[in-house]
Parts: sequence; structure tokens; C-alpha cells
Amino acid sequence: MACSASGCESNCYKTQQEEDEDVKDNNNYKSISTNTRNNNSNSNLCLKCKANQPISSNTDGGGDDARFCADCFRGNLFGKFRFAVTSNAMISPTDNVLVAFSGGPSSRVALQFVHEMHNKAQKNFDASRDRSLPVFGVGVAFVDESSVYSVPSGEVENAIEDIRLIVEDLAPPTKELHVVPIESVYSSDSGDGRGRLNQLLEAVPDATGKEDLLLHMRMLALQKVASEKGYNRLVLGSCISRIACHVITATVKGQGYSLPADIQYVDARWEIPVLLPLRDCLARELTMLCRLDGLKTVELMRSPSTGINGLVSSFVTLLQEENPSRECTIVRTAGKLIPFHFNGIQEINDSKVSLETRRRLKRYNLKPNESFSSESFCFICNSPLSRSDLLSLKNFEDHKTSSVCCLSCQFQILPEDPSSINQFFTLFPRQLAARAKHDNLDHYSVLREQIQDCLLSEGEDET
Repeated sequence: MACSASGCESNCYKTQQEEDEDVKDNNNYKSISTNTRNNNSNSNLCLKCKANQPISSNTDGGGDDARFCADCFRGNLFGKFRFAVTSNAMISPTDNVLVAFSGGPSSRVALQFVHEMHNKAQKNFDASRDRSLPVFGVGVAFVDESSVYSVPSGEVENAIEDIRLIVEDLAPPTKELHVVPIESVYSSDSGDGRGRLNQLLEAVPDATGKEDLLLHMRMLALQKVASEKGYNRLVLGSCISRIACHVITATVKGQGYSLPADIQYVDARWEIPVLLPLRDCLARELTMLCRLDGLKTVELMRSPSTGINGLVSSFVTLLQEENPSRECTIVRTAGKLIPFHFNGIQEINDSKVSLETRRRLKRYNLKPNESFSSESFCFICNSPLSRSDLLSLKNFEDHKTSSVCCLSCQFQILPEDPSSINQFFTLFPRQLAARAKHDNLDHYSVLREQIQDCLLSEGEDET
């Protein structure tokens, strides 16, 4: 018996309109299902080329390896490097660039990228008819710190040989390798450089101060070889991860005033300007690139960092594990600080710098605050000195032993007993001792004028 429309409960009776609506709903469901499958499929593809699988399936890793395939990942990293170089006029055709190579992933990628720019420039030079633009030179420097670390001599020799092979395996143009013992900062002095360096480090009781002093000596060694060998640019492999640690350690040590000087792309306060072209890259990404491209690294066993440096390194690592964007956030926040006048290549108006590069400099570079310019630097770490640093000079005219030195170095490196400062100075390399005893003394009258308003006149009570 046929049922009526009003009494049917089994849905066997439907009007034409109801059937059309069912078909429409079914089609919509199929369309949604298809779009969902397509979206899920696209989400598993490279964000850039939409054709290949990403390197990593871990979307919470915080790096580009979870978004890009191998080719796009590499292109993105090299793009960051190239943009930093061109936007800050780091390298011009007439430059001679020295790459500081420690053997780790960051410096290995820096060497590889500089080599690729060098190789391309050489090919363009060979292909051009007039050959009007020269090709910039490239050298590699490795600082041998075995004199201050308890590393077996055989391990050091093997590491140096591996580094030599890495440099030799780079395609032409060839690059000269300079193996620089860290005690070479004493090469112009009489006596045993290794012994004096170890005596100097042993005279610093603070673990953090000892590590920082060794870092300053490493920079002096790099500056020395760069100056002696005719290089006018020094490339470091410092990346976001390392800079993030430095931001926090500098804050903890009371180096907030000088912090902007250390985290920019260019630092020209040194005789040989220091360049940080990997400033926008994560350490994890650089390690991944070395693994993908088979870039050999060399790691020497060293004692782990202690004191403030070790604590901050562990702290930042923990932050990064909890939130993969923490390192970027730290550096991006610190990057809002106003740079100093020396945080840029000064020859940007030179005719050899292209118009396009000048436009990029004008567009992307922060304008330095000239009121922050300083004619005085810490004789140990070369940090620009603040007014509070200058006010900390006590009994300068009476003892003639105090030096223009930042508060951090005074607290962590210099001896507490003023009577032992002169003896402590004798352990420094000649260039540092000269800066401490002569250069800063010559500028003291100028510094006194700068802080005259803050000084107490004779007979005034400090209270």
C-alpha cells in the first residue's frame, strides 16, 4: 500500500524539491571533502614550489626545514645571506675578504656562501669583454687555540689538515688558508707568547671574565692576520642563535650601552670592519644545510662554557625548545636599539658602490644616532664607553694606573687590588698595554670635558 507524504516516516516519499536539495547537499559534501584532501595534500608540500615534500615533517621546529624542500630551503638561506651582503654594502669588487673559519656549521656555511659569490664574480669577469670590475679576493683564517685548551696535539693537527682539505676542495679561484695561533697576538713582543697568555688567563679568577678575555684575544688575532695580509673585511659566521645568547649575556653583565654595536650586520669600530652576513639565519638551519649539501665540518673538543655564558646558553636552548621562535624574537627586539655611527661601511658614497646598493642602504639600514658616537673605547673589549663608564674612573690623576675600561671588564677581568694593576698590564699584548697606558691617557682631558657637569669640584660633599 502506497504511503502518503504526510504519514511517511521512512523517507520513501519525497518531493522533487527535496530530492534536488539532497543532491545539492551531497555535491557540497563531496566538494568539501575534495578541498579538504587537496588542502591536506598541499600542506604537506613545499611552501614555495608546491611540488616537493618539505625536509622535515616537524611543523613545530621553528625553522624553514619544515616549510621548504631541500632546493628551496637552500635558496632561501642563500637569499638571506646575499640580501644582507648587498643591502649593507659588505663586499665590493675591490675588497679582500677574510673568512674566520672555526670549523663549525655556521662558519662552514659562511665560507661556502662567500665562495659561491666569489666563484660567480670570477665567471662574470671571465665572460665580460671589458673586464672593468675586478673580482674581490677571499682568504680563510683558523685560530688555533690549542695553547689554552687541553687538546691532544694529534687531534689539533688532524683538524688543521681537515680544514686545509676543505679550503683546497673549493672550486677556483683558490683561497689562501691562514692558521693563526692565538698567542700570535704577542708576536711583536719579546718572550714566550704562549706562557704570557696562559699567565694572563690564570690571573683572571672569574670564569666568565676568563672566557670573555679569550674571546677578545681571538678577535685580536683575527684582526692582526687580516691587517698583516692585506685584507680589508672580516667575515664571521655569527647567526641568530649566537646573537640571542649575546643579547642576554650582555644585558646581565651590564653592557646594555654597547650592545647595539655588537649585533648589527657591520661593525667598523675595528681596524678591519667585521661583517655578520648570517645574522638572519638560525643555527639549526645552518646545521641542516651542512647535512643536506654534505659540507664537512671540523669540531675540536673544548671545555663547555661556564659562568654566565654557560648559564645563558642553556637558558636560551630551553626557551627555544619551548617556543621555536624565541631566538628570533630576542634578536628582533634587540635590533630595535639604535646602532652606533660605526655600524656601517663608511665608503657607501664611493663611486664603486652601485646606485642599487645605495638605495638598499637608504631603505633598510637604521639611521645611526650621531649623539651616541664615542671617541673612547674599552681598551680590553673595544666596547664604546658610556658616561657611567667614564665616571667610574677613580683616582686617575693620583695613581695613573686606572684605564678607560668598561664596567664589565673592570668587574670580571681587572684585579680588585689597584696596586696589582700595573703588574697585570705587563701580561697583556703590547698593543693592549699601549692602549691602556698611553692612548687613553692622551684622551683623558677630552673625556673630562665631556663629563665635567657630572664631576664634583674640590670641597664638595659626595652626599
